[in-house]
Amino acid sequence: MKIIEIIKVAFSSLHANKLMSSLTIVGIIVGIFSIIAISTVIEMLQTSIEKGVSQLGQNTFQIQKFPAVQTGGPGANAKYRNRPDITLEQFYLLKDKLVEAKSVGAEQWGFGKIIKVGNRETNPNVQVSGCTPEAFPNNKWSVEDGRAFNEKDVQSYSKLIVLGPDVAKKLFPNYSALNQVVTIDGYKLRVIGILESQGDVFGQSQDNFALMPLTTYQSMYGKRSRSINITVMSHDKEAYNDLIEISEGYFRTIRKIGPGQENDFDIWSNEQVLTRINDITAGVRIGSIVIAAIALLAAGVGIMNIMLVSVTERTREIGIRKAIGAKRRNILIQFIVEAITLSLIGGVVGIFLGILVGNLAGSFLNATAVIPIDWVLIGVFLCILIGVSFGTYPAYKAANLDPIEALRYE
Repeated sequence: MKIIEIIKVAFSSLHANKLMSSLTIVGIIVGIFSIIAISTVIEMLQTSIEKGVSQLGQNTFQIQKFPAVQTGGPGANAKYRNRPDITLEQFYLLKDKLVEAKSVGAEQWGFGKIIKVGNRETNPNVQVSGCTPEAFPNNKWSVEDGRAFNEKDVQSYSKLIVLGPDVAKKLFPNYSALNQVVTIDGYKLRVIGILESQGDVFGQSQDNFALMPLTTYQSMYGKRSRSINITVMSHDKEAYNDLIEISEGYFRTIRKIGPGQENDFDIWSNEQVLTRINDITAGVRIGSIVIAAIALLAAGVGIMNIMLVSVTERTREIGIRKAIGAKRRNILIQFIVEAITLSLIGGVVGIFLGILVGNLAGSFLNATAVIPIDWVLIGVFLCILIGVSFGTYPAYKAANLDPIEALRYE
């Protein structure tokens, strides 16, 4: 029989057993849907998270007081909170030692600030950072208009500021912000630059911040207002891991951490954060696979059941086919194709619903829509595997019917 004829016969058989076919297809749909939907949501979140955590420049890592991804509950948070702050003096000591690095920068952040100009002001949610010039390339901050501040500005405590695009648009909607004077907590600073937009993550803008020289920031808010973060960039990818180890050793010495003692600081990179996030989401994915496996197993048993019923109901038809020349191989292929067709119908519907519902769920988190191609292919493969695995025995039974006995069957 030609493959098209086999498929036609398969659909006729499934149509003749509507209720049983529908129940079996629902089992396949549930199994494939659960895999695809959860995988879609996880991939959407990972795509958005990757975009968010990739704020550091290439071959760059950061040394900071708190870990980038905190786990362990309130007790662990208290442990990190009790660590001594990283100071500006420690930054300069590390910078002097790290001759192997391409760039070493520092930044200190304040949150919930209001920036004013005339009768205009921002919402009280602007992030303000005092930083060194090296922080610009280390964080992929590019100045679109004007300039960044330099080491001379840092050393002279210059009252200068570089605005993020959102802040500039809010305060200066109709004219350029360059050389204008803004006020933060009563301090006046002159705008010397506007940054390029960094886009959104989970629907939240990454452009609602402003930068000033680190010394200026500390003169306004004090040296101990918040721990300093240190960013380090290597010359190339090959030197990156070695530079992390060297930096850790130097900084342990600077912080006077004895041999065998745990670090009282954390080092993180884009890759490390993504690895931690993948470890967290792995448990969710495994859970979805277990649920899907149970549903697919039940659906596979349903396929075997419906195929065995089909063999019994079509015994006489099989006998006639064999009597007019059909070979065992033809009968075997016919019933396996029927099982695969039944499985694929449920699989295609499950994949479509999984992508649709997964993207809908992810949209509530303002995550970027995705189609998990790898899991779609895995879903199709699983459908074929289930069809072959659970359809083989009924097909083998049909192929081995004695044509004479089959013709006598009523």
